Amino acid sequence: MSDDSSRNPETPASDSPPAWRPPKLAVVTSGGASPHVEKALADVRSKIYPRSVTGLYARWRVIMVYLTQIIFYGLPWLQWSGRQAVLFDLSTRKFYIFGMVLWPQDVVYLAVLLAISAFALFLFTAMAGRLFCGYACPQTVYTEIFMWVERKIEGDRLARIRLDEQPWGLRKLRIKAAKHLVWILIALWTGFTFIGYFAPIRELGADLVGMTLGSWQWFWMLFYAFATWGNAGFMRESVCKYMCPYARFQSVMVDDDTFVVTYDHVRGEPRGGRSRKIDHKEAGMGDCVDCSLCVQVCPTGIDIRDGLQYMCIGCGACVDACDQVMDKMHYEPGLIRYTSGRAIVDRLSQSQVRKRLLRPRVIAYIAILLVAAAGFIVSLALRSTLTVDIIRDRGALGREVAGGLIENVYRLQFINTSEEPLEITLSASGLSELSIVTADTGRDTVKVEASSNRLVPVVVRAPAADLPPGLHEISVLSVARSPDGREVSVAERSSFFVPR
Repeated sequence: MSDDSSRNPETPASDSPPAWRPPKLAVVTSGGASPHVEKALADVRSKIYPRSVTGLYARWRVIMVYLTQIIFYGLPWLQWSGRQAVLFDLSTRKFYIFGMVLWPQDVVYLAVLLAISAFALFLFTAMAGRLFCGYACPQTVYTEIFMWVERKIEGDRLARIRLDEQPWGLRKLRIKAAKHLVWILIALWTGFTFIGYFAPIRELGADLVGMTLGSWQWFWMLFYAFATWGNAGFMRESVCKYMCPYARFQSVMVDDDTFVVTYDHVRGEPRGGRSRKIDHKEAGMGDCVDCSLCVQVCPTGIDIRDGLQYMCIGCGACVDACDQVMDKMHYEPGLIRYTSGRAIVDRLSQSQVRKRLLRPRVIAYIAILLVAAAGFIVSLALRSTLTVDIIRDRGALGREVAGGLIENVYRLQFINTSEEPLEITLSASGLSELSIVTADTGRDTVKVEASSNRLVPVVVRAPAADLPPGLHEISVLSVARSPDGREVSVAERSSFFVPR
């Protein structure tokens, strides 16, 4: 290695760190593309070979892979009250989520849940950047799984590079075929699990073994499997760099106090190789040894020393790699670390940085998130297990029947969202001596099975005496009782027509 004087002939005399800014792309002139633009275009076409790394954040990524995949692959197989615990049954238009059954009219809950998820994403991004991208995004998780398979079969970074540079032969064909076979099996199992959220997965398993899946089931399983194989096996970082919209608008949610993966240029510059025997500070050098390991382990192939970039997914791989180098050089760890831009410039400690996390933007996100989550939970808790809609029979207006009575016909739509059968007792009010019975049985009781709906025609009668012609407002009360004695009542208003 050359000494520092050959690398930095003009070492500053003062002890203050040199001014440093991330390099900027040159402006393209009419004479052609700049070298930076040409390099960027070349990077699009070049393949990235991330190097494996160990450390704190690598362990967290592995933990998140296990956690997310245990949930994804295991959840459809859980049973709840004799049925699949989580099932979005499109054929019957019911969403089963453990003990809760949602119907199409409950779409408002989905809208609220999406709003809560959006504000949670805003909150996490404002506080700690792209944590979701680095640890829980399906693209990141499946890329991590596919890369693990690739490393086990083809080897680490240098072995993969050498293998790709070799001409095609029996050995290369065997290794590549083995890798893609494992990838395809994982992708197919992922596609099968995906459609298992929309159709009973145990029945799907039997149909798959018997090769009797429906055409749409085959289509979505293969489509999702192909998307997993293509995105995680081939496109990888291109999805994060060029296709993900979150990468584009994250810049409006982060500021100088956001925790992000950051290179401490005050400590690191001027960078350069050196021997461990020399005192690099006396030689006027920074802590960065310019080993480029932070670039080699990056899944998107960026250099974090160039500053925060939209391609950075915040996975922390460069932090683990740099800390290992700092340990070997006997330097203080944290040259690359999770911290804020303000901490680097103002030389704040981590405790000082954490105190600045609760700034107005973050507090506003937390307040909105808490209010929305509380409203969502309360609404679900108070949600009635019985829904009743009353519809007048337009084809049969009020008419006189035997006994001096006026009769109106209605249709009552009952939806039982509980998983127990309900026996419903009907009554009507609003006019004197109103009576209500079902048109088919002539009784004032209706039975609705668990998690089902029923359309029942009913007849409402009132004495014709002293009733002026026209419309009169009435109320139909439905009182439901479950086998365990719980009672739910729903009142619906309608109009009673008296002919002239």
